[in-house]
Amino acid sequence: MAKQLDKITPRDVDFSQWYTDTVLNAKLVEYGPVKGTTIFRPYGYAIWELMQKQLDSEFKKIGVQNVYFPLLIPESLFNKEKDHIEGFSPEIATVTRVGDKQLDEPLYIRPTSEVLMASFFEKEVNSYRDLPLIYNQWVNVMRWEKTTRPFLRTSEFLWQEGHTVHNSAQEAEELTLNILDIYTKFAREFLLLPVIQGKKTEKEKFAGAQDTYTIESLMHDGQALQCGTSHYFGQNFSKVYDIKFQNKEGKLENAYSTSWGVSTRLIGAIIMTHSDDNGLVLPSTIAPIQVAIIEIKEDEKVIAVSNSIKEQLSDLRVNIDKTDKSFGFKISEAEIKGIPIRIEIGPRDLENGMVTISRRDTREKQLVELSKVEQTVRQMMKEYDESLYKKALDNREARTSKASTIEEYIEKLKENQGFVLVPFCGQIECENEIKQKTSTNSRCIPFDVEQKEGKCFNCSKPSKALVYFARAY
Repeated sequence: MAKQLDKITPRDVDFSQWYTDTVLNAKLVEYGPVKGTTIFRPYGYAIWELMQKQLDSEFKKIGVQNVYFPLLIPESLFNKEKDHIEGFSPEIATVTRVGDKQLDEPLYIRPTSEVLMASFFEKEVNSYRDLPLIYNQWVNVMRWEKTTRPFLRTSEFLWQEGHTVHNSAQEAEELTLNILDIYTKFAREFLLLPVIQGKKTEKEKFAGAQDTYTIESLMHDGQALQCGTSHYFGQNFSKVYDIKFQNKEGKLENAYSTSWGVSTRLIGAIIMTHSDDNGLVLPSTIAPIQVAIIEIKEDEKVIAVSNSIKEQLSDLRVNIDKTDKSFGFKISEAEIKGIPIRIEIGPRDLENGMVTISRRDTREKQLVELSKVEQTVRQMMKEYDESLYKKALDNREARTSKASTIEEYIEKLKENQGFVLVPFCGQIECENEIKQKTSTNSRCIPFDVEQKEGKCFNCSKPSKALVYFARAY
């Protein structure tokens, strides 16, 4: 007998517990034996595979080549870039022994691969003719988190990390922003997340970067989530790791580099943005099963119609549920797994030439003539995705406000948690003070907001930037 589905805590009762209940009931992951690690179940990994396939194809359009670099990094190599090591030191896991032998030098399990890539590029790059090098790898990384939650913060997670080297600052900066646009399009059109593009503040930029650009999204509960970042390093890494090339004038010059990445936390973003009290709600683009066919009774006609509909929708990911479970269980499971479209086929409806079709988001059922099933499913799926995006955008807009003083800012967060646009001086000390007062931080200096001079909402010093602040995951 199949295990009955556990109850899902309502979002408004306990959002954190709702999230965990949804992830486990949908069988996306299971907790690993080591704290902060997870086992990706087939359904959860299938979502990541679909995301990876789409994003990888976009990368290849601009000449990105996939590579693989080692998991272990020598301590001496990592320590070359001071800002970089300081940014990651609290999270680094270290290998010091192999069997009963103490290693001569500690080895770090990669939290990111900048230093490995830089060390390689130093040997690989000699002339401007060798450039650009535009590499990416799909790998696991480890950052020892104190507080963990599936997908959002785990000690080991999956991601892609791109690393590039260029012969001019302009080319490197253009690549950095090009990648940000790819991430933005991917998030908005494929994941249906209405993200905001922007630049990170000095405090929040990546360790060792000259500039960090980001896409930020707002979850259903009003907390922000960083969904992807693209970093321009300038010559920071190339000077430390001696990456030089002979330019067209025959002179040696330090190269310009970038790095960029998104991770499996995007799955967490999808869950917290689109899902409801009945379980997952997945965009059709990344749903492992786009259409579930559930047979009320397995007689010859029902089976024949099921197979016929699956054939009509052969370009979609269609599953006929043949498991030995009750009809009610199959319906509940399809809902919890967030399958966008469900088709119920039974002898009684077929006598009238009809089947029942429903969308996961509205859960409303409608009888549809057999001759119109294909057309209806395709139209429903289009409207379904449009509705998910609009709902997420409406939530973000309803939870976005402005403030000009710290008192007003605190009041806005109490009234309606979300993005608050404020004038900010940009000083690290000031942002540390804001975090201490409010448990919030800057999310980005948005591209789509006209920047004006003013007074910092916290310290009243001159401000040249309007910045989104929020509580964040």
